[in-house]
Amino acid sequence: MASSAPIGVFDSGVGGLTVAREILRQAPNETIIYFGDTARVPYGSKSKETIITYSRQIIKFLMTKKVKAIVIACNTASALALEVVAKEVPIPVIGVVGPGAKVAAETSKNGNIGIIGTEGTINSGIYNQLLCETNPDVKVYGKACPLFVPLVEEGWINDPITEEIAKRYMAELKDSDIDTLVLGCTHYPLIRHVIASVVGDKVKLVNPAYETARSLKKVLESKGLESNTPAGEHQFFVSDGAEKFKKFANTILPCEVVETKDVSV
Repeated sequence: MASSAPIGVFDSGVGGLTVAREILRQAPNETIIYFGDTARVPYGSKSKETIITYSRQIIKFLMTKKVKAIVIACNTASALALEVVAKEVPIPVIGVVGPGAKVAAETSKNGNIGIIGTEGTINSGIYNQLLCETNPDVKVYGKACPLFVPLVEEGWINDPITEEIAKRYMAELKDSDIDTLVLGCTHYPLIRHVIASVVGDKVKLVNPAYETARSLKKVLESKGLESNTPAGEHQFFVSDGAEKFKKFANTILPCEVVETKDVSV
């Protein structure tokens, strides 16, 4: 596998752009091929079997692009499908849950850690498992926030409705005296400012997107796959709504998205 080969990144929709953004910032020589499954978003309410099927379909598509590694930029798919699909391809497959959990366990001072995510991520218990493996003394408080994904997909990032919903979701976690909160869905960093204003400055927010990009760099380095030439042309694909996606992506990424293509996987 050539070190100049691209990296595949996929998510249920636009949330994975937060991971792509961090990869572009931290590894500017890498080329990204992004797939957003916008026709089937959200993933959070779907079954494990369905998420595994979707992930396999997308990975099959990305493999046709000769990618050297795949980042599952979706907490739900990372929680429910990563263990299965990583065994089925001959290249590294990285999820977003592990890196975020590790940093959260190391960050918390009082051991009370909040996790917000989709129903699928929270119900999987994967964050609880990984956090307790890192530090058995932590107490984990999970809260499903299913409305956040459609609000972000709709572009209601600075809307009073989003703030009001955040207040309702966060009330329970604030009562639990958390000092660390994991943004357990890659859509959530896009409303980080709203969440931060609600929980207050005494709660440290952990962004798994940032930590995943760091983890990817380490994996590429360990396997001799880091690109030592300038990045090529990044490519963006979605399963529906290419123009809408392109407009949104251009408000998120540090590079210009010239074209987004609709494809069926």
